[in-house]
Amino acid sequence: MMKRTTITSAIVLLALSLTQCSPAPSEPAPSGPTSAPKAAAAPVPLPPAQMELEKGAHVVLLGNTLAERMQHDGWLESYVQSAWPDREIVFRNHGFSGDMVAHRPRNNGFIDPHTYLEISKADVIFALFGYNESYDNNPDSYRQQLGAWVDDTLTRKYNGEGPPKIVLFSPIAHESLGSPNLPDGSANNLCLAAYAEATAAVAQDKGLPYVDLFNGSLELYEKNSAPLTINGIHLNSEGNDQIAQHVMRTLFGLRPSAERVKVERIRQAVLDKNWHWFNRYRATDGNDVWGGRAGLKFVDNQSNRDVLWHELTMIDVMTANRDKRVWAVANGDDSYKVDDSNVPPPVTVISNVGGKSKSSDKNKEGQLSFMTPEETTAQLELAEGFEVNLFASEAMFPELVNPVQMSVDTKGRLWVAAWSTYPKWEPLKEMTDRLLILPDENRDGVADKAITFAKIHNPTGFEFWGGGVIVASAPDLVFLKDTDGDDVADVRVRIMHGLDSADTHHGANNLVYGPDGNIYYQRGVFHVSNVETPWMKAQEHRNSAMYRFNPRTFEFAFHANNSPNPHGICFDYWGYHFASDGTGGQCYQVRPHGEGAFKMQKLLDKTVRPVAANGILSSAHLPDENQGNFLVLNTIGFLGIKQYTLETKENGDVWGTPTADLIRSRGDRNFRPTDVEVGDDGALYVSDWQNVIIGHMQHNVRDPNRDKEHGRVYRITATGRPLMEHVNVDGQPIADLLDLLTVPTNIVRHRVHVELSERDTDDVIAAVSSWVKQWDANDPNHAHHLLEALWVHQQHNVQNHELLATVLASPVGHARTAAKTVEHFWARDPRKIAPGGNQPEAKVRPRLTAEAELKRRGFKKPELDLYRLGAEVYVRDTLCVTCHQLDGKGLPEQYPAITPNAWTGGDPERLIKITLHGLWGDMELDGKWFRTETDRLPPMTPFKDVLSDREVAGVLTYTRNTFGNSAKPVSPATVAAVRKSLGDRDDVYLFEEIMKEHPFKSDELEKNRNPK
Repeated sequence: MMKRTTITSAIVLLALSLTQCSPAPSEPAPSGPTSAPKAAAAPVPLPPAQMELEKGAHVVLLGNTLAERMQHDGWLESYVQSAWPDREIVFRNHGFSGDMVAHRPRNNGFIDPHTYLEISKADVIFALFGYNESYDNNPDSYRQQLGAWVDDTLTRKYNGEGPPKIVLFSPIAHESLGSPNLPDGSANNLCLAAYAEATAAVAQDKGLPYVDLFNGSLELYEKNSAPLTINGIHLNSEGNDQIAQHVMRTLFGLRPSAERVKVERIRQAVLDKNWHWFNRYRATDGNDVWGGRAGLKFVDNQSNRDVLWHELTMIDVMTANRDKRVWAVANGDDSYKVDDSNVPPPVTVISNVGGKSKSSDKNKEGQLSFMTPEETTAQLELAEGFEVNLFASEAMFPELVNPVQMSVDTKGRLWVAAWSTYPKWEPLKEMTDRLLILPDENRDGVADKAITFAKIHNPTGFEFWGGGVIVASAPDLVFLKDTDGDDVADVRVRIMHGLDSADTHHGANNLVYGPDGNIYYQRGVFHVSNVETPWMKAQEHRNSAMYRFNPRTFEFAFHANNSPNPHGICFDYWGYHFASDGTGGQCYQVRPHGEGAFKMQKLLDKTVRPVAANGILSSAHLPDENQGNFLVLNTIGFLGIKQYTLETKENGDVWGTPTADLIRSRGDRNFRPTDVEVGDDGALYVSDWQNVIIGHMQHNVRDPNRDKEHGRVYRITATGRPLMEHVNVDGQPIADLLDLLTVPTNIVRHRVHVELSERDTDDVIAAVSSWVKQWDANDPNHAHHLLEALWVHQQHNVQNHELLATVLASPVGHARTAAKTVEHFWARDPRKIAPGGNQPEAKVRPRLTAEAELKRRGFKKPELDLYRLGAEVYVRDTLCVTCHQLDGKGLPEQYPAITPNAWTGGDPERLIKITLHGLWGDMELDGKWFRTETDRLPPMTPFKDVLSDREVAGVLTYTRNTFGNSAKPVSPATVAAVRKSLGDRDDVYLFEEIMKEHPFKSDELEKNRNPK
C-alpha cells in the first residue's frame, strides 16, 4: 500500500506538529495540542512474556539515535511505570547518536561506558544497536561483536551485586516516506533485515530476550497513513509511542495502558526527569567538566573540575528526586511536588577578575562597574556619516541577556538568541536561555516589546526555515514552530543529533541558510560529532570546521576545515561564501576544491582577534561606498567592527582591503559585539554581549563575574539618508515573491528564500519555470535573476540542467562562478551515488618524513611504529595541529612554530613536562614574541589526562623528526619516568619555572641530534 506520493520535509514536520512531545518543564510546555495516541485496536492474543521487571530495577537503554530519542518522547518508560506503579523502577538513557556496539566515540575525558553503567546501577540493559553497523553489510562480523559485548557485559556487576539482565533489540526498518528528497529505504532494509536476524541469533545463542523492532516497525508503517519517522530512520513521537506499545506486548506480555490521560501525566513527569538526566549524561561543556580544561586552576588553586564535577552529583540527586514524582503520578498522586532541598549546594567560586590568578589580566578584562545602555551608546565612535541609537537593552527587557546571534524573519522582525546561562545551565537554577522577537511596529528605531518565542538551552545559533526556526542547542539541532499565530513555539522537534557539546563556547554557531539550501554552521575544537542520516553510515568528525545540513533531505556533511575556533559565516550578492575563525581572527573565502570538497582561502590580512562574527553590508539605506563591504566583529582589544572593501578577480578569487572602521568602543570595555544584521528598515543592528569576561579559559566556568544580567542591541543609520520601506514577504503569493528576487538588497532576497522554503515544491518550481521566461540569458542585467532561479531549484532539491547550462554560459563572470558551485554540488547528488551522497574526505593527513630517511637516522621498527602513532596523534583535532598547524609553522603572534629550535629538538625532559602540564608565560622564539594575554595567546593546554605515555612519546618523536627537525626519539619509558617524578602536580608550568628547571644549554641541540 502506498501511503504517500510526494512530501517535503517541511510538510513532514508540519504533519508531525501535533504528535511531538512537550518540552520538559524547564523549557515551557507548548500551548497548542499535545500528542494524542490512537485508540487501541481490537484485542489480539498477547505473546508470552519474555521478562518481568522487579521492584527497584534500574533499566538502562544503550544504543544509537533510536535509543537516544526515546528519552525525549518518554513513551516506553511511561507505559512501564503505568503497568507497574508500585515497583519504583528507575530508567536511565545512555543512547548516543552514531553509536555502534564496538565503537562509541566520545570527546576527551568523557566518562567511559562501564563507569556510567555503574553510576546508573544497571540491573537491566536494553541494547539497541545495528543501524549504523548495517552500512558495513557484514552481519556476521556484527554478530560476533554483539556476542562479544554480551559475554563481557555478563561478567560485570554494575549494580554491585550481580551481572545485568540483557535484552537485545533489532534495528527498526527504514520507512519509505514517498519523498523525492529522501531514500525510500528499500536498499537499507535488505541490510537491516540481515542485522535483525543477526541480533536474533545472538539472543538465541546467549539465551536472552529479543524484541523484533524490524518487522514490528514494518507492520506499523503499513498500518499508519501518517509518517512514524521524521526522515525514514528516526522515530517521531507517534512512532515512539507505537514502538513502545509493541515492546510492552512482545517483551513483557502486557497490554499498554488505555488510560490515556494518566499515561500522559506520567509522561510529563518522565520528561522532566529525563531532561535533568540528559544534562548529566550529556553534560554540556564537558571539556571543562572532564576534558582537557577541567584541570585549569584559578583562585586558591580551584579548578573547573572541582566545581563542575560536583554539579554532576547535584544533578544525580535532582534526577532521583524526579524519579519519586514519576512513581507518585503512576500511583495516581499528580499533586506530588518535587523537593530538591536534599541537593548539595554548589561549590563557591571566587572571581579571579582583576589579576587574582595567573590566567587573569586586568588590563585585558572589562570593568566591574557597568555603564548604562545610554552611556555605552553615547561613547560609541562611528565612521563619518553614521549615527547610532539604542534599539533594545536589559533595562527595557530584562530577558535580553548575552545576545549571541540575530536574524530577521519573513515579517521583517529582528530576533535574538539570548544565552543567559552561558556557558551552560547551572543546577538548582532556572533555565532562562531563549529566542526573543523584538518587533518595532511603529518603525521608530526602538523595539516595542520582547516576545519569548521559546526557551531553549544554549542557543548558539539559529536560522529560519520551513515556516519555523532551526536552533543549535548542543548536542542537537532543534526545529521550532508556531502553528497558531501567537508567536510562541508549539512544535519542538529534534531534527539532528550528534553535534556534540564538549565546549559550548566552541559549539555550532552562526547558522546561515545558504543559497544552495543548506544550513551552514561552524564549530571549534574538542568536539566529536557523530551524525546519523538516512543516506549513509554515521559520520564521525573531530575537525574544527564548517559543516552543512540540508533540512529538506537530511543530508549532513563536513564542508571545510577552519581551526581552531571558527565563528562567522556570510554570503554576498553573487553567492560568494565567507568565513572567519574566532580565535585567530583569520578570514577566508570558502571555495570548491577537488571532487565534492571545499577549502578555506585567505580573504584578507588579519588585523584583530578574536572575531565573533562577520557580515556583508547590503542596504538601500546605506551609501554606495559601503555596499558589499565585509564586516569583522572584534570582542577583545579593538572592541568594534572593522570594514573591508572586496575586490573579485576574474577567476572568482576575492580579496579584502581595510577601509574606515565602522564602530568602536573606547570608553566601555564591556562592549562585546557578537553579531550584525541589516534590518527591515535598512539600518544596521549590532548585538552586544556586554560582559566583563569574554575569555572562556582564563576564568572559572562559574566565575561569579560572568555577567547574567546585561545585553544590548544598537541600531546604526546613515545620517540624512531615507530608510528602506517595509517589504511584504510573509504569506505573499509565489509569483510576487519571485519578483522580489530582483531586489538588490540581500536581506529582502534572503527573506524570500526562507519564505519559499515552506511552500510546496511543485508550486514553486512551476512558478519559477514561468518566471524565468522573461529574462534574456545574453543580457548582463538579467544574469543575477537567472542565478536566483537556479538557486531556488537547488534549495528545493530539483535539478534543472538546462537552466544550469544557461547560467554557466552567462555573460557575467560572477554568475558563471556561482553556477560552477551549483554544478559542483549536483555532480555529487546522493541519489546518483551509492551509498551516501556528497561527503568529501574530511580526514586531515599529517606530513611525514620518508621511512627510508628515518631508517637512515637509526630508527628501528619500534621507533617507526612510535613515529606513525605520533603522526596520528598530531593531527587529532584539538591537539597539536590545531595550534601549530599542519606545516608546523604555527599561527603568527599566537602559537610558535615547531620547526628546528631548542624547544623541539633539545632536552626531551623539558618537552615532556610542558606537554603533560602545559605552558603559560611570555616567551621569545627566533626573534618573535608570543605573549600569554587574554586577547593573544591561550596557554599551551596540558595533555597529561588526555594522552598516554606512548602517545606523548609518539607525538614528540614525530615532531622531533618532521618539519625539518632531526632529534632522537622519545621513549614511552622516559615519559612514564617524568610523569612519575612530577607526582600529584596539577599546575600549568610558568615560563620562568620551566626555564629554571631546564635552562637552555649551548650543546643540547647537538647532543639530541640523530646520528648522521
